[in-house]
Amino acid sequence: MAMTPIHIMSLRHSAFYSPLLICINGGFLTAEGLEPHYAVQTPEHTVVDSIRDGETHLAQSAVATSFAALERDEAVDIVHFAQINERDGFFLAGREPAPAFRWDKLRGKTVLVDHFFQPHAMLVYALHRQGMALSDIKAIDAGDVTAMDQAFRNGEGDYVHQQGPAPQQMEADGVASVVASVGEVIGPVAFSSLCASRAWLKTDMARAFMRAYARARQYCIDAPAAELTQQLQSFFPAIEPQVLSETIATYQQLGCWTPSVAISQQAYDTLLDVFLHSGLISRRHPFDAAVVAPPA
Repeated sequence: MAMTPIHIMSLRHSAFYSPLLICINGGFLTAEGLEPHYAVQTPEHTVVDSIRDGETHLAQSAVATSFAALERDEAVDIVHFAQINERDGFFLAGREPAPAFRWDKLRGKTVLVDHFFQPHAMLVYALHRQGMALSDIKAIDAGDVTAMDQAFRNGEGDYVHQQGPAPQQMEADGVASVVASVGEVIGPVAFSSLCASRAWLKTDMARAFMRAYARARQYCIDAPAAELTQQLQSFFPAIEPQVLSETIATYQQLGCWTPSVAISQQAYDTLLDVFLHSGLISRRHPFDAAVVAPPA
């Protein structure tokens, strides 16, 4: 069978996006005659520019990336057509184990917070759900995910706010202990998603991708974490296999990957609640301004 290249980009690279990574590495795309090419965005080579230039067919992103244009009353051409995660995938890790951790333990503590727009907004909303405000903690912007990790390892901060498997690897290294999940506090929400141009979503390639992704997603839900780890380890060479397996199992247990590939109205409504609370949007934008149904 002649293979057709399909170019996929990620906003970020994490075990949190295992359904997409399994789709790429688990043979699901090749079964549809598609040869995957995967890249992570850089400041010089972004998801939006790559899709608009035709260099990338689809990307891992987040529905909330559409809000800036919608706030300017601009029509959105790059739309979100399938969910990757229906819960926040960030954790809080502290210096010591805390099996009976309560969020009010964060009051007055120094927390290295991921300041990327959506993780930051989600943490603010989680604190709100726990009767707290961001001002109740000493939030530090230590830089990007690599810089944050290194800063905590160097002794900065009482807690750190990270996506898996970074905090789980620090726990394995004896540097930190995972104490809380933001996803448990907020519940179902339109977090990470797949996006593409409206024109591409009408193509046969889009339909073939969707068949592959639906099968890969269900496999991610059903397969043992250790089995998934064997197929994903090459994406995470610096992470120990046991750590990666434990991280994947945690995401399965949290319910991040649900059987439905469609982004639900309920999950979108919670996203609006989060961004309104953080003051990042001024009104509730219509669902269909940013979200479409998966290709049939």
